[in-house]
Amino acid sequence: MDHQKLILDRLTTILSETDNSNATKLTSLVDGARRIFIGGAGRSLLVSRFFAMRLVHTGYSVSMVGEVVTPAIKAGDLLVLVSGSGSTETLLPFVKKAKSVGAKLAVVSMKSKSVMADVADLNVQIGNDNSFPLTTGMPMGAQFELSALIFLEAVIADIIAAKDLTEEGMRAIHANLE
Repeated sequence: MDHQKLILDRLTTILSETDNSNATKLTSLVDGARRIFIGGAGRSLLVSRFFAMRLVHTGYSVSMVGEVVTPAIKAGDLLVLVSGSGSTETLLPFVKKAKSVGAKLAVVSMKSKSVMADVADLNVQIGNDNSFPLTTGMPMGAQFELSALIFLEAVIADIIAAKDLTEEGMRAIHANLE
């Protein structure tokens, strides 16, 4: 079996089933935020870190939830959580805190309804409720994480185009203590 083709075909299908108007809505929330806080758990945390890094490259003030240098979230800020289930237990206290201080919440999930989606200002559903069947060759959430990664990278591409950013300008922001 050609697993590369299988993976690319599944991701293409899932992304074709994704409501792309949510990219514009997410960009609007990002642009309207004073500061952006990003989080996730497990493999979704890896996807969220990728998105956070790209937001930094495009000039936003970004913090990763759970880092020792992360400041307090406040009204005017945005919390973006990546959670396939939309109900990851370890992330729920962050949802509660963000909402209690008046911060906005965006959730990137594979569910249309979930604990997080029900209180989010924006639920970015990747695919639809039927987009993630068990697929041999793509175990344990790989379909969601890879689709979310591509969706969020496309959001970054939209931001780059809208802000007319250049590679040189973005490199000037890129980490230089690596």
